[in-house]
Amino acid sequence: MDLVAKMNPNLDKIAVSLIRQFDQEVSKIPGILKLTLGEPDFNTPEHVKAQGQQAIINNQSHYTGMAGLLELRQAASDFMAEKYDLHYNPENEILVTVGVTEAISAVLLSILLPGDKVLIPAPAYPGYEPIITLSGAELVEIDTTANDFVLTPEMLENAILEQGDKLKAVILNYPANPTGVTYTGEQIKALAEVIKKHDIFVIADEVYSELNYTGERHVSIAQYAPEQTIVFNGLSKSHAMTGWRIGYIFAPAILTAQFIKTHQYLVTSASTISQVAAIEAMEHGQEDAEPMKAEYIKRRDFIIEKMSALGFKIIKPDGAFYVFAKIPEDLNQNSFDFLLDFAREKAVAFIPGISFGKYGEGYVRLSYAASMDTITLAMERLTEYVNEKR
Repeated sequence: MDLVAKMNPNLDKIAVSLIRQFDQEVSKIPGILKLTLGEPDFNTPEHVKAQGQQAIINNQSHYTGMAGLLELRQAASDFMAEKYDLHYNPENEILVTVGVTEAISAVLLSILLPGDKVLIPAPAYPGYEPIITLSGAELVEIDTTANDFVLTPEMLENAILEQGDKLKAVILNYPANPTGVTYTGEQIKALAEVIKKHDIFVIADEVYSELNYTGERHVSIAQYAPEQTIVFNGLSKSHAMTGWRIGYIFAPAILTAQFIKTHQYLVTSASTISQVAAIEAMEHGQEDAEPMKAEYIKRRDFIIEKMSALGFKIIKPDGAFYVFAKIPEDLNQNSFDFLLDFAREKAVAFIPGISFGKYGEGYVRLSYAASMDTITLAMERLTEYVNEKR
C-alpha cells in the first residue's frame, strides 16, 4: 500500500523553507550567534501582556465569531484610519487571522485556480510560493536586482502584459523582507495606476508598516486601488507579539465575505485570549513600535558601516529589520555554502540569499532584531572571517 502516492502531487514541489532549514542546521553549532529569523528581540509591551493575563483570569477562553471579536475589529479599523488614512467597516471588511501567515493562506486559497499566475518583485519573502504551488498556480518573479530592489511601474506593466489572461494577482510586500525596501506615496500611486488598468488583485503585505524609517508615514496601495487591494497586517512585528499569532485581512466587503469561508475551515477563529490582548495593543499601543524603531535604526547603521568596510554592497533599508548584503566578488558567491562555512568557523549565522529565490543568490540577509551586543560580536567575527579568506 503506497498512500504517499495518493497525496496531493503538488506537495512534491514544496519543502520546508530554506530559512528554517538553514536555521535548524546551524542551531546545532555550540554557542551560535543567530541573526537569522525575523522575530523582534523585544518583549510584548507590559500593558498588552496585562490584558492577556486578565483575559485568562476572566475565563475568556471560548470561541469568538469567525471574523474575530467585533471590539478588536473596531480597534483595528480605528488604528488603520488614524495611522494610514485607510477606512474599513469593522462589521464586514476586516477578518482577524492567526498571524499574517494564515491570512496569506486564506486569501491565496480563496482566489487561485490551477494554472493561474501571481507576480511578485524579487528577491521576495518565501512564504507565498508554497501556498501558490499547492493551489496549482505559479509564482512569477520580477527581477528587481538591477534597480536597487525597487519595482517600477514600467517593470510591473511589462510583467503583467507578459503573463496575459492567466495572471490573477500581484503581491507587494513593503517594507520588504528581505531587502528592507519601501515605497513613497508617489511611487505607490504610480504602481496603483498600472494595477487599475487590469482586472487583477493586488495583495499588499504590510506587516512591517510600523517599522518605516523614512520619516514619512507608510502609504498603502489600498489608498489608490481600494477595490482591488487586499491588505495584510498584524501585531507580530509592530508590537513584538509573534507568539500571540494575531493578523488581519482588510478588504472590500464583497471579497471578505468569500475569504471568511476559507478562514473558517482553516482555523475557525484566532485565539480569544490573544484577541483581548490585541485590543489593548490597537487602542492604547499606537506608539509601541517607536522605541523599537529607534533601536533598530542604530543597529542597522552599525551593521552597514561594518559590512560596507569589508566590501559588502548594501542598499540602505528604509524599513523592517533586515540588511540584504551582496557578498564581495572575491568570496564564495554560493550564499548557502558561504554562510555554512562562516557558521562552522565563527559560530555566527545569517540567512543565505538563495532562500529568497534565484535572484537572491550571492546575497546574505541579516536580521537586526537582535541585541547590540550580539550584533557587535557578530560583526567582529565576520571581519575576522573575511580577512582570513582573503
